[in-house]
Amino acid sequence: MSTNCSNRRAESVTYAIRLFRDADAKALSDILLRAIAEIGPRAYSPEQVGAWRSRHPGAASYRERVAAADAIMVAVDNRDRPVGYVLVQTDGHVDHLYLHPHHTRRGLAERLLDAAETFARSQSAERLFSEASDLARPVFERAGYKMTHRRDLSIDGVAIHNWAMEKPLG
Repeated sequence: MSTNCSNRRAESVTYAIRLFRDADAKALSDILLRAIAEIGPRAYSPEQVGAWRSRHPGAASYRERVAAADAIMVAVDNRDRPVGYVLVQTDGHVDHLYLHPHHTRRGLAERLLDAAETFARSQSAERLFSEASDLARPVFERAGYKMTHRRDLSIDGVAIHNWAMEKPLG
């Protein structure tokens, strides 16, 4: 599956959310890398974007995460091609939320976070929590997450930050 989606008439695409399938791994890896490379520069320096991309372990990691009981909900277009995803752990940690750059600003991130919440509740998680980028922070806030603090870190000697956010499920 190619993630080189066309922009023409993208607004008329009907999206669905479904569970991860093994065949999705390469597409999700491509979505993550494109999102970081094409959307990341809106808020981060080239060095920060490069450091962020370098942390991605590749397509096989998705299968490993599902085998470890993590859930991946995939947003697909009307041809069942992945265009975004959320990865959530049984304890409520939202570890990934990525959309293909051609499919942003259509409510998909919010729908994926809703799916993550449904999963977390089914696992009796008490809260959802994440480390959101500057770019994702507003999406998490719209979904009811509260920022608890800024996290300053270093990746391969490159200073970068994100935001610890959480949403109680009580």
